[in-house]
Amino acid sequence: MQIQGIKNKLFAIALAMLAVFPVLAQSGVEVSNAWARSTIAAQKTSGVYLDIRSTAAARLVGVASPAAARVELHNMKMEGSVMKMSSVAGIDLAAGQTVKLAPGGYHVMLIDLKQPLKAGDSVPLTLTLERADKTRTTVETKAAVRDMATMAGGHDMHKGH
Repeated sequence: MQIQGIKNKLFAIALAMLAVFPVLAQSGVEVSNAWARSTIAAQKTSGVYLDIRSTAAARLVGVASPAAARVELHNMKMEGSVMKMSSVAGIDLAAGQTVKLAPGGYHVMLIDLKQPLKAGDSVPLTLTLERADKTRTTVETKAAVRDMATMAGGHDMHKGH
């Protein structure tokens, strides 16, 4: 009985370690440092951020998640003296270069969340990439939900989106 308990604990530890290490899909795409902003009860949107690297030139053309009714790729940029956010059709990935989706730049928007995102949870994501020859592939990953109330710079620019 004790051996089974130890096996179960080791299995749980192994699964947890997989969540920490980058996902390198057969597609040659590596996703790492994926995280999402926690939300409050009435909040229906959240941002997701991650690092993505492809061994060949590709384009991130979509993201899906069961956590939200709609998922969009967005970019924030300064237009004059105003920071503006808009949806984008895709994000180019140069071969061998890491692209950081981060607050204040490219990111993923979860829209019409099905339930609040709580710190410690994770959000499943399916990324769709398109190669130069127009073939598409998907990469599965999870974004850890971080508590924005306890993080420095936790102001959520997506409130009211």
